[in-house]
Order: sequence, then structure tokens, then C-alpha cells
Amino acid sequence: MNIKEDFHHLIETIDDEQLLKGYYQLIQQLNNNQTGDLWKNLGEAEKQELLLAHEESFDEKNWLSHEQMKQQHDKWLK
Repeated sequence: MNIKEDFHHLIETIDDEQLLKGYYQLIQQLNNNQTGDLWKNLGEAEKQELLLAHEESFDEKNWLSHEQMKQQHDKWLK
């Protein structure tokens, strides 16, 4: 069997509809990531903001310590 046949066989053996939906969404998201659909769906301003954030991440003055991050997100960590 080839991978597509194996994959189809695996799907046929799963009876849980929710589980199948979860797998489908995961595979769809992985496929979108590989094809660049996430980037393509961003607006120009969002792309520029993301590129700027990426560039700024290389400057150590923009880094936060682990303790600073914990303090900033304390309400979600409890």
C-alpha cells in the first residue's frame, strides 16, 4: 500500500466523528502553513507589523527576562 491508501484505510477505521473532525482541522492547518496561506491571508499592515516584530526580536534591548514575562502574564498563569 502507498501512503494515500494507508491514510484512507486509517480514516475508514475511525468511527468517532469528533475525533475525525479534529484530525481534519489539524491536517488542514498544517497544509495551510506549508502552502503559505496564513501569510497570504494577512493584510499589508499585518505583514509589515509581523516583519518589524521579527526584526526587533534580534535586538537584545527588546528581550524580556523569564521573570518579567511571568509578572506580565501572572493573571493567566494562576
